[in-house]
Amino acid sequence: MEIPLPLIHGPFLYCYVATLVGQRNKRLPVYIHFIPALAAYLLLSGFFVLPFAQKIYVYQHHGLGYEKLTSFIRLPIIPSGIIYVCWSLVLLRRHRLNIARQFSYSEKINLNWLVYLTIGMGAIWLSIIFGNDISTFLLVDVFILFIGYFGIKQVGIFSNQEAGRPLLAGASLPVETVKVEVPPIEVEPLKYQKTAIDPDLMSKIHQELTLLMQTEKLFQEPELNLDGLAARLGVSSNALSQVINTLEQRNFYDYINDFRVEEFKRIALLPENNQYTLLSLAFQVGFNSKTSFNRNFKKATGLSPKEYCQQHKINPSTED
Repeated sequence: MEIPLPLIHGPFLYCYVATLVGQRNKRLPVYIHFIPALAAYLLLSGFFVLPFAQKIYVYQHHGLGYEKLTSFIRLPIIPSGIIYVCWSLVLLRRHRLNIARQFSYSEKINLNWLVYLTIGMGAIWLSIIFGNDISTFLLVDVFILFIGYFGIKQVGIFSNQEAGRPLLAGASLPVETVKVEVPPIEVEPLKYQKTAIDPDLMSKIHQELTLLMQTEKLFQEPELNLDGLAARLGVSSNALSQVINTLEQRNFYDYINDFRVEEFKRIALLPENNQYTLLSLAFQVGFNSKTSFNRNFKKATGLSPKEYCQQHKINPSTED
């Protein structure tokens, strides 16, 4: 029974990753991935119907009479494992790009832990090829412990909404779009979902977007996402993404976090804010973790927040 089992390890990993990141191929039935394992069990069916005593005899003599069959079944096991590990890593890379296109934050949804564990699965397969049973079972035990711990901790990321767009599980879009002091953009909500936008309309959307960000400072919302911002503007998320990518030459993640960095630089210079710590000011402008703040600030300015403050003679509070 255990001989074909490794043929389902890769498919289960891939299906888990695909489901978690919302990239499951609906045109390809899940059972397709398990056909090799099913075929292997069918090939072994002749052994399963043997009398009990004969099964014991075959087992005690190391598969006597079934050597070629078991060798044939084991042949695709290692390629299958490696292929599904690589396929899972491709999905996780796409997921990271999707985060940058749709979210202004990455904490709790970046799935870095799953990337490391998928690489760990690759290490297990390498141990099977080049190592021994001790190294393989040790890696498997560690893998199970970590995937159990992080899998339970992981929050939902994408959930299907009526509009068919991925959202952070538990988040909700505002029912009404926010009014700004420019004429509403007259576009059908889904009209530009999969087509290029007219340059004039793109410019108009960009103007309204810029005004909305400047007047209402929506970047201060820690969990702002592309769908929520598009809903406030009354356009599709695809149209808004095209505008940001084309006219701002950035993805949504960098666009929002650059606003946060600039706002931090502005309020950090105000003398009345010296009573606050750098992290307090970072939370005020929309960052939701110290790591995200430091990473994005360094990326935008080339300096760490402390180096920037020293350079501009800013003396924030050091109290927690």
